[in-house]
Amino acid sequence: MPAVTKTMDFYTNLKEILDYCQNNKEPVIATGNGQGKFAVMTQEIYEELIGNSRKELYNALQAGLDQINNGEYIEEEEMFKIMNKRRSVLTAKFV
Repeated sequence: MPAVTKTMDFYTNLKEILDYCQNNKEPVIATGNGQGKFAVMTQEIYEELIGNSRKELYNALQAGLDQINNGEYIEEEEMFKIMNKRRSVLTAKFV
């Protein structure tokens, strides 16, 4: 879990916060008025976060392409029928 500090403390304790990020391999969240404003992290942590997100996206895209290539898909007209049916069920529940 990331550490949290007030924005004002962040400015006065920058060196300690950067050391914390480096030594603990986790981000520090700076807050203002009780809400998170920004996060400070090492480049290593940032690249890991971005890299994992990209890997998940690429894996999902590849899985979809594999399904298409294997004929595991439905035609557009059928998809819209399913979507309209689901929408009517959801609309009925909330009205």
